[in-house]
Amino acid sequence: MKIIDCRGMNCPEPVLQTRQAMAAGAPEGLAVIVDNEGSKDNVERFARSQGCTTTVTVLADGQYRVEISGITAGAASTEVDPAVLTCPPTTIGPVCIIPADSMGRGSEELGWALLQNYVKTLRELSPLPSRIFFYNGGVKIVATDNKAVEAVIEMERRGVEIWACGTCLEYFHLEKDLKVGRITNMFDIVNTMATAARVISPY
Repeated sequence: MKIIDCRGMNCPEPVLQTRQAMAAGAPEGLAVIVDNEGSKDNVERFARSQGCTTTVTVLADGQYRVEISGITAGAASTEVDPAVLTCPPTTIGPVCIIPADSMGRGSEELGWALLQNYVKTLRELSPLPSRIFFYNGGVKIVATDNKAVEAVIEMERRGVEIWACGTCLEYFHLEKDLKVGRITNMFDIVNTMATAARVISPY
C-alpha cells in the first residue's frame, strides 16, 4: 500500500496530494497520514466522491491514517468531466460566501452587527442558499456566541450546507469551537465558486 505523509501540510494540500497519487494509480490502495481532523475529513470526503471506500485509524498526538481502497484506473483524473462544465439547474439555490467578520467600512462594531443581521436575513431567501462558506474572520459567525449562529443552525436544518475554512479556524484558535457546519478547504471553496450558478456575498 502506497503511503503519503501529509503531516504539517495546510489545506487543501493533503487533498491535492491524494488526488495526484490516485491519478498516478494505486491499485493496492493508498494510506494518507494527516495531523488534524479537518484534513482527515477533507481527504476522506474527496476519496468517497471518487467512488472509493475509506477506513480511518486514529494515531497518537492527534494524527490520523486514512486508508483508501477501491481505486480504479484513471481515478481522480486531471481531465475535467464535461458534466462539471454544465450550468447547475436554476432551481439550485445560490452559494453564499462570508469572508470577513465585518460588513462595510467604518465602524468595526457596526460592521459586526450588520454582518450578523445579514446572516440572519439569509434564512428569508427563497430559495435558500445551497451552501454557505465562512472563511477568514467570517468563521467567527459559526464558532462564537453571537446573534446569527442560531439562524445558521436553522438553515442547516433546512438543508443548507454550512462549511467553515479549517485553516481559518486554526488561525483564530477556534477549531474546537465550531458550533454548526463542517470543516472545508480551499479546494472545495474554489471548486464550488467556479461551478456555482450564482455567488452572493455582503462584500
